[in-house]
Amino acid sequence: MVHMKQPLLIVLISFSLLSFSTKATESFIAITIEEQRVSEAKQAMPMLKHNFDWQPFKQSWLKVEKYQQAKLALLNLGDELWQYSKIQAQSGHLVDDRPLYWSRLEIKAFIKQAENKFTLNELAILLETFENASRGHSDLAYTKTTHKRILLTGFDPFFLDKNIKQSNPSGLTALLLDGVVIDFTGADGKIITAEINTAMIPVRYEDFDQGEIEKLLAPFYSLNSVDMIATISMGRTDFDLEHFPGLRRSAAAPDNLNIYTGANNLNPIVPHLLANLLAGKQDEFVLFSLPYQAMMKAKGPYKINDNRSVTVLESGKAKDLTVNSLTELVGKVSVQGGGGGYLSNEISYRSILLRNKLGSTIPTGHIHTPRISDFNVETNQTIVNQIQAMLEKSLSVL
Repeated sequence: MVHMKQPLLIVLISFSLLSFSTKATESFIAITIEEQRVSEAKQAMPMLKHNFDWQPFKQSWLKVEKYQQAKLALLNLGDELWQYSKIQAQSGHLVDDRPLYWSRLEIKAFIKQAENKFTLNELAILLETFENASRGHSDLAYTKTTHKRILLTGFDPFFLDKNIKQSNPSGLTALLLDGVVIDFTGADGKIITAEINTAMIPVRYEDFDQGEIEKLLAPFYSLNSVDMIATISMGRTDFDLEHFPGLRRSAAAPDNLNIYTGANNLNPIVPHLLANLLAGKQDEFVLFSLPYQAMMKAKGPYKINDNRSVTVLESGKAKDLTVNSLTELVGKVSVQGGGGGYLSNEISYRSILLRNKLGSTIPTGHIHTPRISDFNVETNQTIVNQIQAMLEKSLSVL
């Protein structure tokens, strides 16, 4: 029989041990700054509260005990979120990239904090399974009979501490064009068709350093299984086709986790690929291979620029250059490629470097869209329409 008047210290110790033994079989991962913004986002954008219904998953998740069962459940949930977001956008019901982004973060925060039976390593893999599926990475099979195949990537919204309601037209492009078949009719009346597949990319330095881009694109470059790869992000005033991506990070801006690299224009930093530096000085710049001359003929309200500007480090100072060939950049230290010194430039650089290393012939390059502030469905739709027109023009020479 337990004596009801134990000393307070013994009671406290017993309670602590009981709590510890209960938690020892469970794994919890702290939610990130990115995930902590969800409550503010819901207040700023009320439509987020009534978007993707994942309550059935929430109720069933606490009953899942087997790892493989959990992995399948999260794979299915991620794919369901991706498909739902595409349908909402492509049907015209909710032509917006933001609900996908914020729903993903809310679900990840719940999974991290909910009681579970998994190790920390297992939980990390489960979260990655959900995230990749919700970004379309598990939905990259070409299923339609067309002459050509095109792969696009878009980005999440970013700089959200400045504007929580920020949208990213590249992300909306991914939602609106995934699975779409486009065509081009030549002067001879011949019709060329292409199926588009898309995937979403996070705005996080660590994901890039851990090989996010290489893991996604290596299968396509290894097999030459598509006819064009275009990475897309939000950029400047008009469209820019970035001719010469640079190796180094120089942006002083944080990523979506508020991580700063310490880089700037006088201290450009070489990023990593897992434990190694991404590349050496022989690859300070790479050359894109999109059919830019055809793409620049696309009609729309925005100018389409063939951007050949870069910034190099020379005598301890950043120097802007406009060049026409890689030979002009031999021996130069990159500060900014055509795409700048942030992750827009880096995804372009990584994709082209990987293409070159794998000996692929797939035309590859980066499209910078006009910059938008906040969210405007008409502006976003106009940008996406002009991107589609560029892709259709590219079919004339692919």
